[in-house]
Amino acid sequence: MAEPTFEGVGIALLTQFTQDGAVDVAGTIDHARRLTDAGARSILVAGTTGEAETLDDDERVALIAAAREGLPDDVTVIAGASGSWPRGLAARAAAARKAGADAVLVSPSRGGISQVDVFGAASEAVGGAERLIGYHNPGPLGVPGIEVDSLSKLPFGAIKDSSADPVRLLQELASWDGRIYVGSAALLALAGPLGATGALLAFANVEPETCIKAWDGDAKAQRSLTDIMLAVRKHGLRALKEATAEKYGTSPVCRLGLR
Repeated sequence: MAEPTFEGVGIALLTQFTQDGAVDVAGTIDHARRLTDAGARSILVAGTTGEAETLDDDERVALIAAAREGLPDDVTVIAGASGSWPRGLAARAAAARKAGADAVLVSPSRGGISQVDVFGAASEAVGGAERLIGYHNPGPLGVPGIEVDSLSKLPFGAIKDSSADPVRLLQELASWDGRIYVGSAALLALAGPLGATGALLAFANVEPETCIKAWDGDAKAQRSLTDIMLAVRKHGLRALKEATAEKYGTSPVCRLGLR
């Protein structure tokens, strides 16, 4: 298995679906392999971009196992394992590790459940804080955020911060010694040169090489991501899937849009 954390650009992987909404495991892993061949250092399976809320537990496990088997040994496979109840998400996290995930990504739970309880249950399930990544994305997910002041008190070794807030990023870098991954492509040319650990990006499904250049501080590459970011802001995940399909011939089907 790979290391539980990585440096550089990773992919918040799109899940591929057939026309009738079935999970296309082979198509998903083919796309993941294309992205790692382009230089991606990690693949996040069954995250928000992967339409995780539409996947049942068997589908999640099948994707995770196929990713670990089908990708190079030095590529870190991360699995989304969030849930509304500590015991349930712990079971999901343990299943992800058993299927081959090197680390799991977990957001705070709804309903006022203690973040110490949520992340503590997940950390124990996966064998330690170094294999757990906290997920700060409160707006789209409808869950509480992770306050910067609480980072040192929570049992995870890394955070994915999708806030797109440059001031928060600076605060994280100044006050916490854990690994920091940005989830916003808009901050790449800032985060990389400043010393963040890496990025886990939806937009790298369609522009992996450009995201890597921006991470390395290429301002022209950073600016060239503007159109796709604005399209997704306006039209949502469907725009990202359609752009990826146009470039690579992948499926544009969003399960979120199916009945």
